[in-house]
Amino acid sequence: MSSIHLLPDLLVSQIAAGEVVERPASAVKELLENSLDAGSRDIRLDLEEGGIKLIRLSDDGAGIDQDDLKLALTRHATSKIASLDDLERVASLGFRGEALASIASVARLTLTSRVAEATHAWKVGALDGKLHGPEPAALARGTVVEVRDLFFNTPARRKFLKSPPTEYAHCDEALRRVALAHPECAFTLAHNGRIGKRLTVADWQARALDILGEDFAAAARTLDEAAGPLRLYGLAGLPAYSRSGRDAQYLFVNGRFVRDKLLSHAVREAYRDVLHHERHPAYVLFLELPPEGVDVNVHPAKTEVRFRDGRGVHQFVLHVLERALGGGRESAAFTPTSLRREGEGQAIPTLPFAGKPAPTAGRPLTPEGRGGTASRSWPQQALHANEPAPYYRMVAEALADTSAIRNPQSEISEIPLLGYALAQLSGIYILAENAHGLIVVDMHAAHERILYEQIKTAFDARTVASQPLLIPVVFAATGLEMVAAEEAGPALAEMGFEIAPVSPTHLALRALPAMLKDADGERLAREVLKDLHEFGLSGLKGGAMNARRNELLATLACHGAVRANRKLTVPEMNALLRDMEGTLRADQCNHGRPTWFQLTLSDLDKLFMRGQ
Repeated sequence: MSSIHLLPDLLVSQIAAGEVVERPASAVKELLENSLDAGSRDIRLDLEEGGIKLIRLSDDGAGIDQDDLKLALTRHATSKIASLDDLERVASLGFRGEALASIASVARLTLTSRVAEATHAWKVGALDGKLHGPEPAALARGTVVEVRDLFFNTPARRKFLKSPPTEYAHCDEALRRVALAHPECAFTLAHNGRIGKRLTVADWQARALDILGEDFAAAARTLDEAAGPLRLYGLAGLPAYSRSGRDAQYLFVNGRFVRDKLLSHAVREAYRDVLHHERHPAYVLFLELPPEGVDVNVHPAKTEVRFRDGRGVHQFVLHVLERALGGGRESAAFTPTSLRREGEGQAIPTLPFAGKPAPTAGRPLTPEGRGGTASRSWPQQALHANEPAPYYRMVAEALADTSAIRNPQSEISEIPLLGYALAQLSGIYILAENAHGLIVVDMHAAHERILYEQIKTAFDARTVASQPLLIPVVFAATGLEMVAAEEAGPALAEMGFEIAPVSPTHLALRALPAMLKDADGERLAREVLKDLHEFGLSGLKGGAMNARRNELLATLACHGAVRANRKLTVPEMNALLRDMEGTLRADQCNHGRPTWFQLTLSDLDKLFMRGQ
């Protein structure tokens, strides 16, 4: 006797629903996408008990004709694709024809719709796989979908639902994702009869501000770049706005929210040099490419995609984000048009601090009468004499609060962005005065970033200068250190080191990178050998900025940076400030910590209650 049999249609539909409808938020997502595909410009979503009891979506879209209402609740019935060629270039959000049928198989569903030319609306219902109607109904235009008692007929699924507040939070997040990608549509969200969110029609930047808040907008850099058929635009949060979780990461491909491993890796790589490994960046990014360049038919939930040219997409996203986060001259094109100076076509980049707009900076001048010439006499400046590099001007947005600007505009244009050094505090911080108040710089963090960028540049150019030591540093080595020194000789030489055994248990450091000549030689050598043993040599070969190689170079920079309690002269402090202004990613150290903050005169007045 055969043990193989066909499953009932209702059970087949419920199995399929398990792939599409995981919780109320899954149904909300599918219904929102259907409304947008229908051309809706005003969508209202009403929920009860987090969507478990009721999900009602009302839109002003094109509507569904009476003859198509029942068909709309049938599996694999859709108006969006008709052939395999259509599937390979899907431009709509929905295309499988499974959503409504899947929802109807696990809930009590009512579908009411009216097309523009109809005299009235029509309504159909679905319960336990059976369709009822259509019958006349009252509706001005568009479509209303009511989903009641989700999973009422599949108790095993229903018991896995969380509390109504938790399910509501997931529904709210589903709406946020859709609303970010479609600012041309207005959205209203109500829960248990109370309005929880109302989003009006806006542009994408204003919509991001509405959803993520002003704090994010103030700490984000705008980017917009195209290369051939690819375009990436959006807001990339600066490292100072990093989060403990991934709750503020929104990535869209052709208007569809995705969680793609390839794109996520590109974003992580772009932030690797400027963000602490335990923190997560915040961003809203929109990637656009021809529909035929991406396969969205990978998973029923449609949150996974596959690119025809994955490597090209990865490199494009990585390099655009790196330039935007670098804060250099090349990222100016990504700055919002609202930051353009009057009479100029060139957008100006921003340098963040303390979550506030940065002051306008003029060209750097020699600080005559302010501690002497800002010479490069402080440690590790030899690289500048040997390697000319482009001077990246970090210009910033004018202060929104113009009352904080006490100097005439002509004087402002004569003062560098980070001003001129006044003093050193506790051997740790540099205090400087610029046109708008007080600058506080963590000298070790700032110097570490400067050295790191210099070392990377020199390493990529194969021009790391080596400084022989008059008296070699001999130290007792472990077995692993002995092996690493022997195996990594060429790699060490490439970085400017000469470390060789002088006995079976001792190593001698005979040379080290010239820019790190003031570092603790033994400690630096041990750290380098430790990293080489852990990472291997593969990360050091080739011209690509490999993550492991960068970790090793960051170790060098950390040990070579000026230490706390090191007394600096005023010219040395000014030289550090000028180098910060000329260094990419100078806003934070290699570990993602800020390197400087601004206290405007207005901030200081508030602290001392002046004018109150």
